[in-house]
Amino acid sequence: MIRVVLPAHLRTLAHVSGEVLLEINGTVTTGSILDALEARYPMLRGTIRDHVSLKRRPFLRFFACAEDLSLDPPDTPLPPPIANGEEPFLIVGAIAGG
Repeated sequence: MIRVVLPAHLRTLAHVSGEVLLEINGTVTTGSILDALEARYPMLRGTIRDHVSLKRRPFLRFFACAEDLSLDPPDTPLPPPIANGEEPFLIVGAIAGG
């Protein structure tokens, strides 16, 4: 099972608390996690990535094993601790300002 941590506003939208557990068949990638997340929680479609281009929305970042994976291609395999469920995949809302 893959562990996913969502930012508070997306947890509220999806009506979940704490981590989300997802079953991923095949290679665990950012794209496969987002596909499974949107399939299980359709109300999240379009909130994490664009409906058409499937590109990450601004002000959202992806982290795994203390690494920022936001700019990696979505089909890049994730580290084994994520695939094994030892570490969570984090979707973090970025903060902007000056």
